[in-house]
Amino acid sequence: MGIIAGRDELPHEVIAACIKENRPFFVLALKGFADPARFRGVPHAFIRLGACGEGLRLLRENGVEELVLVGGVERPSLLALRPDWWTAVFFARVSRRALGDDGLISAFVKALEGEGFRVVSVEGLLPQSLAEPGNFGRFSPDELAEVDIEHGLRILRTLGPLDIGQAVVVQQGLVLGIEAIEGTDALIERCGQLRRDGPGGVLVKIAKPGQERRADLPTIGPGTIRNAVKAGLRGIAVEAGSTLVIARTKMVEQADKAGLFITGVAAS
Repeated sequence: MGIIAGRDELPHEVIAACIKENRPFFVLALKGFADPARFRGVPHAFIRLGACGEGLRLLRENGVEELVLVGGVERPSLLALRPDWWTAVFFARVSRRALGDDGLISAFVKALEGEGFRVVSVEGLLPQSLAEPGNFGRFSPDELAEVDIEHGLRILRTLGPLDIGQAVVVQQGLVLGIEAIEGTDALIERCGQLRRDGPGGVLVKIAKPGQERRADLPTIGPGTIRNAVKAGLRGIAVEAGSTLVIARTKMVEQADKAGLFITGVAAS
């Protein structure tokens, strides 16, 4: 198993699952995203994001047959990426289609498969990590929050086919912000500066229609809760069955302590 690892806890949950199952693995960690201190004692190598050719060589040298892409990565500009030959050829092939994040990720998965690897989903390795329907902790959305959640779902259902992010923040019927290239954490921070008086806003997060499920599924974790509390949000609604949950126990404890609800909802 090859683990292409970005930031946060999810790559380490995959590593723990491989160790528990006595399954051989090799980690290809991304510089600037994965924490070097967290990979001591496990087979790994670090590469920069634009060095895909070098990454493929390392994966083959370590006998990798299956790949999982896991952990947060922000999309850099092409200039900052400094692509090697393989990466430059990949972008040359897809640049004609003006791809958004999901389209680019889908094209990358297909390119990896074209190199002979079988790309698998993290939900297949960690099925317990998927959000379930209903409330996660002690708190639940009230009637006003339910209205905000439904409004957020309508917005994301409309924008999803255009590949414009996975999240929106709604407060008392007002859209404080829609996720774009900045990512969910930055969206929450921005919306904290725009919050109105009265009951706080709700973060709504779902997968895009037809999204490549083997990479970039919506994800929440303790960091999401910390940011939500700091921004004055009062709850988070995520798509059940299509959202990955990192460090669930810690996350729910944080939410309960802060009086913040987390709930799994149906997106359709």
